[in-house]
Amino acid sequence: MSFRTIVRVTIISLSTLQAASAQSGKETSTPISSEDAVMWRRYNGTRAQRNDCESIHAIGQSQTEPRTRARAEAKITVQSSEAEPYDQTASPTLMEIRLSETFTGDIQGESTARALQVLRDDHSASLVSVQRFRGKLGGRQGTFVLQGSEIIENGKIKATWFVVPGSGTGDPSGLGGQGGFEGHFGKGSDGTLDYWFE
Repeated sequence: MSFRTIVRVTIISLSTLQAASAQSGKETSTPISSEDAVMWRRYNGTRAQRNDCESIHAIGQSQTEPRTRARAEAKITVQSSEAEPYDQTASPTLMEIRLSETFTGDIQGESTARALQVLRDDHSASLVSVQRFRGKLGGRQGTFVLQGSEIIENGKIKATWFVVPGSGTGDPSGLGGQGGFEGHFGKGSDGTLDYWFE
């Protein structure tokens, strides 16, 4: 017997009992059959399961609500840079690069960066980098670490980066974010960071 049939039969049975009780002007003493009792228990059990599922779904929705995000924009200026090959046994050459940078704008401060670079014969390159920023983000003072992935072509750099989870200290504690930057390699670039707080 389907769930709808069970519910229908149960409601009919209860309606019959209520009508009989109303006619007599007192609570009915008519016993409920064992079959009706079984169907009523099944109906209540199914309804409880559906309520539980709806509650879990509601909790899941509240946990996955989008965080409030803000966008920071900054000018990034390279103050110093050093590049040193560490593997030239074949092409492309593997390089280690050290950078000191300053940030102005919504991100104000400085960072020290380390990058590993794959340098090709045509001077195009791919890099992975990490840097610890020290300063202010949207007026919040502290530090955090950015991890980046960069491509260099024709002297121009284009990159994506993200805040390493758990790296924020001070006011930016709990910081998360992602963004990127574009500009001229070794000189300066324009960066953005869409960020939020856990």
